Amino acid sequence: MKQKLIALLSGLLFGFGLSLSQMIDRDRVLGFLDVSGDWDPTLLFVLGGAVGVTVIAFRFVLRLPQPIFASKFYLPTRKDIDLPLILGAAIFGIGWGIAGYCPGPGITALVLGIPNPVLFIMAFILGSLAYQWYVGLSAKSNSVNQQEVKQ
Repeated sequence: MKQKLIALLSGLLFGFGLSLSQMIDRDRVLGFLDVSGDWDPTLLFVLGGAVGVTVIAFRFVLRLPQPIFASKFYLPTRKDIDLPLILGAAIFGIGWGIAGYCPGPGITALVLGIPNPVLFIMAFILGSLAYQWYVGLSAKSNSVNQQEVKQ
């Protein structure tokens, strides 16, 4: 129960930070991404602040034997760059550039009561379901191919 409360409070703090920094304003985000037009550099300061806090905080947090509310740290172990990573990053970037939202700000922007974030979340869910369907098909196809090879 304590972990769920901490997760809720963290999510609320994250959403508040996104709102305060105007990351939920798709026009501000699209202005930041429009480097050849009327570029809006304000989100660069948001990024700089986030990276600065993370660099400083991680130096202290990772010295702890374990997190305060968990039994161990869950840090990424893979360091390779493969095709799914590159394609996923490209699709994410294209979607961000088209919609002006990524998942965190898109969910937070639902409180604005306008249709854009609702459409984004619907497309996000549909894309996630399509990916799960594709992965399921790929796994079945690989399983059938492996069984044919064994015979």
